[in-house]
Amino acid sequence: MNRMFSYLNGYKKESVIAPLFKMLEACFDLLVPLVMADIVNVGIASGDAGYILARCGLLLLLAMVGLGCSVTAQYFSAKAAVGYATALRHAVFAHIQSLSFSELDTIGVSTLITRMTSDINLVQGGLNMFLRLFLRSPFVVVGAMVCAFTVNVRAALIFVVTIPALSVVVFTLMAVTSPLYKKVQGGLDKVLGLTRENLTGVRVVRAFGKEAAETERFEATNARLTGLQLKVGQLSALSNPLTYLLINLAIVALLWTGAIEINVGGMASGDLIALVNYMNQILVELVKLANLIVQISKALASAGRVQAVLETKPGMAFPQAVAGPAQLPADRAGEAVRFDHVGLTYAGAGAPSLTGITFTARQGETIGVIGGTGAGKSSLVSLIPRFYDATEGAVELFGRPAGAWPRELLRGRVATVMQKAQLFTGTIRSNLLWGSRTASDQELWAALETAQAADFVRAKPLGLDEPVEQGGRNFSGGQRQRLTIARALVAKPDILILDDSASALDFATDAALRKAIAALPGEMTVFIVSQRAASLQHADRIIVLDDGHMVGCGTHSELLDRCPVYQEIYASQFKKPSELAKGGVRA
Repeated sequence: MNRMFSYLNGYKKESVIAPLFKMLEACFDLLVPLVMADIVNVGIASGDAGYILARCGLLLLLAMVGLGCSVTAQYFSAKAAVGYATALRHAVFAHIQSLSFSELDTIGVSTLITRMTSDINLVQGGLNMFLRLFLRSPFVVVGAMVCAFTVNVRAALIFVVTIPALSVVVFTLMAVTSPLYKKVQGGLDKVLGLTRENLTGVRVVRAFGKEAAETERFEATNARLTGLQLKVGQLSALSNPLTYLLINLAIVALLWTGAIEINVGGMASGDLIALVNYMNQILVELVKLANLIVQISKALASAGRVQAVLETKPGMAFPQAVAGPAQLPADRAGEAVRFDHVGLTYAGAGAPSLTGITFTARQGETIGVIGGTGAGKSSLVSLIPRFYDATEGAVELFGRPAGAWPRELLRGRVATVMQKAQLFTGTIRSNLLWGSRTASDQELWAALETAQAADFVRAKPLGLDEPVEQGGRNFSGGQRQRLTIARALVAKPDILILDDSASALDFATDAALRKAIAALPGEMTVFIVSQRAASLQHADRIIVLDDGHMVGCGTHSELLDRCPVYQEIYASQFKKPSELAKGGVRA
């Protein structure tokens, strides 16, 4: 928890001022019953109107000063709580950015969204309430009891019995409900995850007519969350009736004792009014305290979930700088990527996704990667930019282990276009500048030309400044893919990875794209992951994967001659045995 409290360091002054002014407000509130007792005992008893008006003026002054203290406390507590939540949210977001894909896969995107939003909001509300009430409420309770002893000792003994009884009720309920709030937040994670899944895949749901089934599944999950919330709500709801019951019993006992004391001359009627007021103050403050404890219970449960994210250690460590020049033997000069008996097993997976992968890609080569669904194509290329670390063997880039590259330098030399084309809210220009913040318009247009996207961008009314909506939903699938390819090309990488990123393009556009990339100056190494044999047939080498194993590596013609898996893929797409036998190519 120390790390959680550290984000409050910039608001120490506000964290002290807020409860201090609440304490001052409480002091003025505790004086009110004594002034009321004076009005009854002195002013009304003697019929002194001037004394009554003077005391009424004092009551008004106490109210105004108390209001000023309350507003001041509210301001500083809100400032501290909002500032703390802002700093915590920034820290959590930055920490999430430092996590590798393995940690993100393990924690889950939905729960991270919940912890970034709902949980931190609950922590903010809990801190705000804590600064305002946690010292004020106990101070008023204890202060009211002390003031009661100054009025009448015998009657004040009722306070001594009532306050511990109320404390038992409040803290017992807190102990019971606190763990339940953690379960409520966990249930909220599940509902959010299901909602996100359905909204993301709404087209698929409708295409298969599964609206009713998905609605039923959501209602079942939501019903479990509702039941849990009702249970914890019912337990929390016991707080008010139990505290009111105890307070009212105490007031009955106080009136009974007060009547006897007044009858024997032990105290005045105004003193009884003061004691009842003190008892009512205790009631109000304990109800506030009970609500505060409920809020703090929620906040602590949420704080624990946020802390769990902050305590998740990044699975990858990146050096700050490159350690000396790479030393490559003469026979390995010009190597760009080297896989040496590489294996990959995802966290929590029952079986490896890649096993014994060995190959070398030289600078300027184009390497194709093909295989059936689930063969491990994306897993293989994700090891190059170090999205995941190999669990077996070694991956080297330009003669250095992948783990020896600083993050910024590695990601600057390796550009990846993911399977799912992802654009961000802004403009075409702002999305392309992700590749290089200093790129000129000429460089942006050159990247668009290579990615076969220049024509449709020119057709837009605003050109490069055309707005891009969230996820690029105002563009077609093929347009999004070409823009993401252009974004990667703007970076001018040494290694370009196209992970099935042309699947929405027609054959002519796909061929033009590959031809344009091949014509780029320099010695950029290109990895193309594709399901289409036609997209890879001109590659310098093609890696064929089957169930995580490399079952073939060679040119298109070589694989047609000696790789059964590649032959099967090719035959399934071209359907001409005569072409297969001749190694023919269909355009």
